[in-house]
Amino acid sequence: MNILLNGQPRELTATATVADLLQVENLTERRVAVEVNGEIVPRSAHAVHVLGEGDRIEIVQAMGGG
Repeated sequence: MNILLNGQPRELTATATVADLLQVENLTERRVAVEVNGEIVPRSAHAVHVLGEGDRIEIVQAMGGG
């Protein structure tokens, strides 16, 4: 299936979840916020939120500093 990730096209398996996407993008160990089609997906739902054809996903990483 085809999705848009932060404005860039990506191809994923048909049953991919948010957790699968984070793994493919090497973001599983990072603090991130995930939005799918304008709705925040809580971390507790990453493993069960199945993505769909044409979904628009935004992933934002928390940055530290001071």
